Amino acid sequence: VLRVLSPDLVRRLLNLAVRAFQVPKGESLNFPESTPGYGHTVPLSDGGKAFCIIYSVIGIPFTLLFLTAVVQRITVHVTRRPVLYFHIRWGFSKQVVAIVHAVLLGFVTVSCFFFIPAAVFSVLEDDWNFLESFYFCFISLSTIGLGDYVPGEGYNQKFRELYKIGITCYLLLGLIAMLVVLETFCELHELKKFRKMFYVKKDKDEDQVHIIEHDQLSFSSITDQAAGMKEDQKQNEPFVAT
Repeated sequence: VLRVLSPDLVRRLLNLAVRAFQVPKGESLNFPESTPGYGHTVPLSDGGKAFCIIYSVIGIPFTLLFLTAVVQRITVHVTRRPVLYFHIRWGFSKQVVAIVHAVLLGFVTVSCFFFIPAAVFSVLEDDWNFLESFYFCFISLSTIGLGDYVPGEGYNQKFRELYKIGITCYLLLGLIAMLVVLETFCELHELKKFRKMFYVKKDKDEDQVHIIEHDQLSFSSITDQAAGMKEDQKQNEPFVAT
């Protein structure tokens, strides 16, 4: 038997549907900030999709520039200065100090941004165990972003907006930490040798030809100036009759 829905019941169902598809404030902040691209927040209208494309074209390069600038400044204080200090102050080999420092920095980063957050997520998320929480941290910070695990989606989640903002800060700091570790390992002497194998070799013959031509031009100009100065001196010398 079919029953005709009352207008009041239809209105309530529509309100529930709108609330279900409404994007929380914390998640709307996380949507443009996180480069992993996980989650269920997607534009539905054509205007929203067009705005998302334009925003991404402008926002992604600025985000990369921001991360690059921050990572370069952090690397100076976290990697280069400590390695140089131990090399000069204690006389240790710079290569050995750089390797030990890179390993310790990697261990601290994995502990602070993988193991500890995984333990926190396993407590805050009812349906997640430690492995699933660690999986979420790895997928997010490695910028894979599959979207199969999204925190803060439970019905009984307390302080949802604050929780989402905290996750956004965690992702931003985690990406910076991962880039700092990657930059630290790339500065190792052994990895620099490996990277040189993939560099494009410059045409040294052309460079040497340009250098030789420049040197010859400089030498010829100097000799011309010297010859001119000698002629001027001879002309200015007084004539002495013998």
